[in-house]
Amino acid sequence: MVTVNPFHAIRPRPELAKDIATLPYDVLNSQEAYDLAKDNPYSYLHIDKAEIDLPKTLSPYDPKVYQQAALALKTFLEKGWLVKEDAPLFYLYELTMAGRSQTGLVACTSIHDYLSGHIKKHELTRHEKELDRINHVDACDANTSPIFLTYRNQPDISSLIDRWQTDHAPIYDFDSFHGVIHRVWLIDDQDTIRAISSYFHDDVPALYIADGHHRTESAVKVGQKRLAQAAEPAESRANYFLSVLFPADELAIYDYNRVLNVPIPENLLEQLSVSFDIAEISAAHNKPEKKHAFTMYLEKKWYQLNLKQDKIPVGLVDSLDAAILQEQVFSTIFHIHDSRSDNRIDFVGGIRGIQELEKLVDSSDFNIAFALYPTSMTDLLAVADAGEIMPPKSTWFEPKLLSGLFLYDLETNSR
Repeated sequence: MVTVNPFHAIRPRPELAKDIATLPYDVLNSQEAYDLAKDNPYSYLHIDKAEIDLPKTLSPYDPKVYQQAALALKTFLEKGWLVKEDAPLFYLYELTMAGRSQTGLVACTSIHDYLSGHIKKHELTRHEKELDRINHVDACDANTSPIFLTYRNQPDISSLIDRWQTDHAPIYDFDSFHGVIHRVWLIDDQDTIRAISSYFHDDVPALYIADGHHRTESAVKVGQKRLAQAAEPAESRANYFLSVLFPADELAIYDYNRVLNVPIPENLLEQLSVSFDIAEISAAHNKPEKKHAFTMYLEKKWYQLNLKQDKIPVGLVDSLDAAILQEQVFSTIFHIHDSRSDNRIDFVGGIRGIQELEKLVDSSDFNIAFALYPTSMTDLLAVADAGEIMPPKSTWFEPKLLSGLFLYDLETNSR
C-alpha cells in the first residue's frame, strides 16, 4: 500500500498559468528553450533551463546555471507570479488531446515507497542526467517538476475524482502545445483529502513510474541527503516528492522509433530475412499495425518487417519489440550493442509523426529508420512488477505534463 499526501503547492497565479507553464526540460534543448522563452518573462523555462539567461558559451551543467535557477525561482515568488498555498491540498490535472482525456492526482509520494519497491520502475538511469536534476533540485530547494506515475485503476478513486470535477470549477483552463487542453482543480475539502489518502493506502498496492525515472532518482537522492542533515527526519518534507498519479487505463503510449547512421550491408534484406518476412510497401501504409511488426525506411523505400513465429523470444523483456529490434537487427547486423550510449542511433517520439523518419533519413543525417508498434501499458506494468528493466526508449507518453504548474518546496532554506 502506498502513501499519497496533500502538499503546500507553489503554483502560478491563475491569470499567468498559460504564460508560465511550458514543456518539460527534458524534451527541449537549450536553443529550443531559449527560442520559446526569449519574449516571455513569465516562462518557467527561466527556472527549469536557466542556462537560457546566461552566456551561450557556458555549459548547461555549470554551477552558475543552478544558481541562476534558484535566483529565478526567488524572483518569480517575489513578483507574485508564483504563489505558495497556505494549506496542504490535492489537485486534479486533466489533459485532453485529440478528444481523449486523462486526469491525474497531483500529490506528494514517499521516497520510502520508492526505496522499498512500492513505487516501481522499468528503466535504468544515467548518472549525468541524474546529477543535472540533483543539482537543480538542490539549488532551488524544491521539486521543480512532478514525476509522472500510474496505478491500476481503482473504481472508488475514479468515482471520487469524477464527482469533484463535475461539482467544481477548474482553477486553470487553457490550451497549449500540440493543441492540448490543460485543466486543474483544487481539492480543499478535508474529508475528501482524507478519503483520497485512505483509498491509496488501503487499495493501491503499488505505483509505477510512467515517465520521469531521472527526476525520481534525483528527487529521492536529494531527499535522502536532506534527511541525513535533518534535526527531526520523520517530520521533514524531504520524505516526499512531487508526483502526478494517473490510472493506467487512461494513458496512451505512442511509438518510439529509431534512426541510424551506419554502413548499410549490400545484403541487408537477405540478413533481415533470417528473422523477418519482408515486403516493400507504399508510404501510405508505413506505420506498424501490430506487435512484432516493424517498418523500415531505406533509400526512399518503405519495407514491412514481420517477425517470424519461430523467432519470437519467450522472455517478458526479450519479447518486447524494442528488445527484438535491438538484438536481432541493431546488434546482429549493425553491431550497435549499447543503444544508450552509441552515437550512431537516435530515437524519435511518435508525436513527431512517421514522416519525421523520412525527413531525417532524406536529410542524410541518418540513412535508415525503423518504426515500432507502441508498447502496451500491460507490458509496462508486467515488466515493472517482475522487477525487470525495459530496453532504452521503449515508451513515449503523450500528452506531456507541463512544467511550472506545481512545485514542492522542501523548505530547507528560507526564501
